[in-house]
Amino acid sequence: MANVIRQSFSVPFAFDVIFTRGVFEASNDALFKALEPRTPGDSARAMFVVDSGVAACHPEMIEQIESYCIGRDIESAGEPLIVPGGERCKNETQWLDVVVREIDQRGVCRHSYVVAVGGGAVLDMAGYAAAIAHRGVRHMRIPTTTLAQGDSAVGVKNGVNAFGKKNFVGAFVPPSAVIMDAEFLMTLHDRDWRSGISEAIKVALLKDAEYFAWLERSMDRLNARDLDAMEKLIRRSAELHLNHIATSGDPFELGSSRPLDFGHWSAHRLESMSNHELRHGEAVAIGLALDLTYSKLVGMLEGADWRRAVNALSAAGFELFSPLLIDEGGNVSPELMRGLDEFREHLGGELTIMLLESIGSGVEAHEMDFELVNKAVAMLRERALAEEMS
Repeated sequence: MANVIRQSFSVPFAFDVIFTRGVFEASNDALFKALEPRTPGDSARAMFVVDSGVAACHPEMIEQIESYCIGRDIESAGEPLIVPGGERCKNETQWLDVVVREIDQRGVCRHSYVVAVGGGAVLDMAGYAAAIAHRGVRHMRIPTTTLAQGDSAVGVKNGVNAFGKKNFVGAFVPPSAVIMDAEFLMTLHDRDWRSGISEAIKVALLKDAEYFAWLERSMDRLNARDLDAMEKLIRRSAELHLNHIATSGDPFELGSSRPLDFGHWSAHRLESMSNHELRHGEAVAIGLALDLTYSKLVGMLEGADWRRAVNALSAAGFELFSPLLIDEGGNVSPELMRGLDEFREHLGGELTIMLLESIGSGVEAHEMDFELVNKAVAMLRERALAEEMS
């Protein structure tokens, strides 16, 4: 008979999501207040990791960061480290190695901070570097895209891509704080501005019918790059994501379900298949359209709700069909279907796909019928052809 000692403990996590403008302006104390020193009376210490695309769009920012640290008595662990933005920093492992090496060489300890400034990919990579250095350096996120501000930055996931798979290597580590600065959004390319809208539609479809209706009504303002409207979108999306993380009972995904990855089993494959020419938000829009159509075909989702959902995605400016969805014979691509197997592995062995039963209410499914997926792809193709002809 074996003797067993069972140890059980819990660790509380809490972090603030702060909404502001002009985060590095001398008069803005949001960052200063979020950086806690190791001991009272000491200066907080931080290493900044900055997205190269953000640095190029805001050439004054590097000097602003350095001036802010001096003016606010923040000890800077060297000049800001510039890394490539987009999926490049997650696909090319040397950038993870660079950040970890700089943490070591700059003497960044576990009571210091890695402050990542950039799009979701840079936040993911820098957060993972912080998670594995010293077995955990505190990290803070300053997201600069609509997608990161409304979605990924408020989560607890960090990681990089490997073996052609999205986020195959990573860790669940909450940030110390997230600071949303809407002014960064003003310099985004239209495609990057739009990308966050697909994730907003996603979370609204799953959790908040009133929010979805607001998105429908506000689409013209969002497409016209109305910053006030985008701030409202980001705040409500962030609230819904944070509420899910806090109340779902499985923030670190120890089970088999990831409801907020609605539409993502195919989106992740499409990103890889396109060599990341498709933005994440663009791939998610296609993935949502596919799973919405599948939900309709299995008799789960009413036709009226299906039309509202796909029309909202179209109204936001997304293409809902890609040639990557089909093979040479016009059937669903086997390469795309590999996404289901990858999802199953990623979740621990049991396939769990989120589908929609009504606007504001999702439901889990544990299998997908190949023929119905094929039919759903065909419907999206026919819809795209009809739009071209009109």
